[in-house]
Amino acid sequence: MQPWFDENTWQDPQWTVEDLLARKGSQRISVVLPALDEEATVGAIVTALVPLRGLVDELVVVDSGSTDRTVEIAAAAGARVVRREDVLPDLPPVPGKGEVLWRSLAATSGDLVVFLDSDLVDFDPGFVVALLGPLLTRPDVHLVKGFYRRPLRLESSGGGRVTELLARPVLSALRPELSGIIQPLGGEYAARRSFLESVPFAAGYGVEIGLLLDAHTRFGLPGLAQVNLGVRKHRNRSLAQLGVMARQILGAALSRCGVPETDSADFVQFAQNAGEWLPDTTIVPLADRPPMRAVLGISSGATLNERGALHFPV
Repeated sequence: MQPWFDENTWQDPQWTVEDLLARKGSQRISVVLPALDEEATVGAIVTALVPLRGLVDELVVVDSGSTDRTVEIAAAAGARVVRREDVLPDLPPVPGKGEVLWRSLAATSGDLVVFLDSDLVDFDPGFVVALLGPLLTRPDVHLVKGFYRRPLRLESSGGGRVTELLARPVLSALRPELSGIIQPLGGEYAARRSFLESVPFAAGYGVEIGLLLDAHTRFGLPGLAQVNLGVRKHRNRSLAQLGVMARQILGAALSRCGVPETDSADFVQFAQNAGEWLPDTTIVPLADRPPMRAVLGISSGATLNERGALHFPV
C-alpha cells in the first residue's frame, strides 16, 4: 500500500486551469451535482463553477424530486438542470443517490465526469481542478477520490463517522489493499466515462464504495488516485440516518467482495416512546442498477461521437 500511497496521493495539488487546458485536448468534461432539496447551497456551488467553463464543457444538476426551489435556483445560477424522471423515462426511478448518479451518465457526454455533492458550504471550485489533475496527467488512472477534513457541525475536527466506524474497518477486513484510501465514501470524485458506464451502480449511499471496489477490481491500485481538497463542510446527519446509510454501504461492499446480498433488507432500529423501547423497521434497497453501457446499448469500443449525448429538457 505504501508505494501506491506515495505515488498516487497528492497532498498539495498544484495544477491550474491553464495546466489542465493544455492537456485536455479533445476530451469533454462534465461536472454533475445530484440534488434533493438543496436550495440553500446549490446556487452558490453552481455560481462558483461557472468561471470554469472552457475547462468544463457541461455543468449539470440532476434533481432527485426536490420540493423546494432547488431547480429554479440551480438554473438561474447557470447550470443545466435535469429532472431524474426525465432521464431514461421508460425506467421508473427509485430513491437514492446512486440512482441519480447512474442516470446522470445518460444525461451527459463528458469523457471525464466529476461528481460533487450539492450540500457543500463555502465551496471551493478548486475541487474540480484537483480532481481532474490525475485523470489528465496519468492515463493509467481511472478513478480519483477527494479527501479532506470534515468538521462535525462545522466547528470541530470530527466527522466522517460512517467512514471511520464502518467503511474503513470493512475495507481493512475484505480488501486490505484499499486501506490507503483516506475518504472511501466521499462524494467528491472524478472518473473516466469508459469506467463509469461499464460497471453497475449501487443503490443509494452504497454508490461510492461500490465504484471504489469495482475500480480496484478492474484496474488494481494503479488505477486509483486521491487528492487533498482541504476542508469539506456540509450538513451532518443523525445517528439513526447514518445507520440506514451504513446498511446500504455495507450491502454494496459485501456484494462486491463475494458475500451474497438480497435486493433489500429490513433494518431494525429502536426508539424510546413513553419509556418503552420500540422497534422501527426501515426497508433498505440494496439492488444495483446495471451498467449504463448495457442499458443504452453502447458497444465497448464505441467512441463519444458514436454514442452521442442524451440531453433532456427541463
